[in-house]
Amino acid sequence: MTPQQLTFRNYLVSTLALIIVGWGGIAALFYYSLPFVWARWGFFVFGIMALTGTALPVVYFVHRRFPTEPLAESNVIVRQALWVGVYAATLAWLQLGRLVTLYVILGLAGGLVAIEYFIRLREKANRTPPVISDDNAS
Repeated sequence: MTPQQLTFRNYLVSTLALIIVGWGGIAALFYYSLPFVWARWGFFVFGIMALTGTALPVVYFVHRRFPTEPLAESNVIVRQALWVGVYAATLAWLQLGRLVTLYVILGLAGGLVAIEYFIRLREKANRTPPVISDDNAS
């Protein structure tokens, strides 16, 4: 499937599953558990799922509104939504221990943006240019 044929319907099932399981898991943790170690790990995992599912439509819309060259494929959209989920869940996790400062917020964001930038740069470098045949030049 080419990137131009991608519609949001391709992401709808995974988005709904991530949102329902993630936010439902967080709600279940708040109602039925005490703040012990495994509940905190569950909060982190469900937080990543919930925030990734919530960010997926936004990332898809941004890529449709502002297309790049080459066009973003589905793995790029899902990966960037996952970065949003990891970033926000990590900040929430660190906030539980009162470890979040402005430098942590900016440093974590800068590091994740740099990782994504280098991954996209590598994807562009691995792209093969179109081959032009010289059959008529003889």
